[in-house]
Formats: sequence, structure tokens, C-alpha cells
Amino acid sequence: MSISAFALIFLTIYVGLAQLDALSLKIGLFSPVFGGAATGLVMGNLKTGLIVGATLQLATLGVATYGGATVPDFLSGSIMGSAFAIMSGRGAAYGIGLAIPIGLLLTQMDILARMTNTIFQHHADRLALKGDYKGVERNNLYGIIPWTVSRMLPVFVGLFFGSAVVKAINAWIPAWLMVGLKTAGIILPAMGIAILMRYLPIKRYYPYFILGFVLMAYFTKSFSLLGTALVGFVFAAIHVMEANERKHNGGHGNGPSKPDNGGNDSGSSDDEEVEIDV
Repeated sequence: MSISAFALIFLTIYVGLAQLDALSLKIGLFSPVFGGAATGLVMGNLKTGLIVGATLQLATLGVATYGGATVPDFLSGSIMGSAFAIMSGRGAAYGIGLAIPIGLLLTQMDILARMTNTIFQHHADRLALKGDYKGVERNNLYGIIPWTVSRMLPVFVGLFFGSAVVKAINAWIPAWLMVGLKTAGIILPAMGIAILMRYLPIKRYYPYFILGFVLMAYFTKSFSLLGTALVGFVFAAIHVMEANERKHNGGHGNGPSKPDNGGNDSGSSDDEEVEIDV
């Protein structure tokens, strides 16, 4: 299977817009799960695209460009990985295995885009000294070019030669390496969940965590992910309401109550809501 001209153009434009979204509004287009879903949608296999994108999304939890650091381009990886998985017909695990090295390789394109963008920014600084604010605006807009091209060009080239690339990869990759790639694809979701758990107060609220695990592990025919999330929301709402009620009744909320000026050890006033650390 080869990619259609429409899908090629759409995905090339999409990755450029998604990169702009990552630098500005952040409505979600830049997320790997969106990239995989968009690829699967236009190529007629939404399920594979979602699996590849969602797996890479788990791998990027807690990862950001703090201090200007460069991180793997898993957006482009999710698009090309999903496309290659669909074109080759070898499943999502194959696409995930390819998406990881693609994302790591395209890290260099991110660095190149940042370096190129400094040319426009230094020019804008010189124009600012001259009071040419229109020139400053133009150069800030010119910075869009390296950011978008650094993503659009690799995706276009990779997808344009996709059929040949997939055949070459299929013929070249040994069986033992394919097993390793599939194993990595299976491990990645667990790693993403482990990273997420590091940021959550699991020790404090472990009963809720165990309940969610039991529902998804033993009652998959009765509960979906959305259903489990709604159950968790119910318990969280009950927890908050009970804590606020104890606070209003003069009991102990998250800490000892303090006496007011009149000596009445009643904690906070009725208008004060207790803050729950979640």
C-alpha cells in the first residue's frame, strides 16, 4: 500500500501547523496522539494510528523543553510510524518501533531550526535599535519558516518515499531486531504510566489507585476507561465534600483547626473551602 497524494499533502501541512500550535496556542495538535489519529484517519486505519500515537503520548508525559532543551520529536515520529505501520500492514507495534528512532533522529532538525531562527531574531534586535517595529514584526514572523520546515520536510520526504522505504526496511531488518522493536513498543506504555505515577500522590490515595486497577484488569467487559474515570471522579467528589463538611462543622480537615479571636476552636468560617491536595 502506498500513500495517496491527498494524505501526503495533508500530513505535511498538519505537522507544520502542529509545530506552530506547540509554540503558541497549545490546543493539542502537537500531541503524538493527535498526529497518530490524523494519520490513521486519512489513511483509513484510525485504530492503528491511535495505538501508535497514544503509546508515544505516554512516553512523553512529563517531558518538555525546559530551559530550551531539545526533546525527541515524537509528533513527526507518530505520523511516520503510523503511516509505515499502515502501509506495511505489520501492525501498531511495528510502527511504534520505527517511530522511536525517527523521533530521536529528528531531534537534530529541532536544533537546526532553533539555530536558524536566531538569524531572524538577531536581525530583529538590530531593527529594534533603529525603531523599525514593523521590521521586528516581520522577522518574528519569519521565524515560522525554520520551525515549520524542520518538521514538514522530513515528514514529506519520508512519506513520499514511504513505499520504497518500507520495503527496504522490511528486507533489511533482521528478525531479532524486529522482536526488540516490538518489545520496546510494549514496554513504552508501562514506562509512561510509571512516569505519570511519579507526579501523583499515589501513597496518600492508594485505595483509589487499586480500585481503578481492579476495574480495568478484572472487569474490562463491564468497564471502559471512561467508566473507570467517572468512578474515580465520583470518589474524588465525595472525598472533597466530606472534607469540606468536616471543616464547616469544626472538625479536622487537612490539619488542626485554629481558634478564632473569640476563643471558639471552630476552624475556618463557613465561607472557607478546604483545599485538597490532589
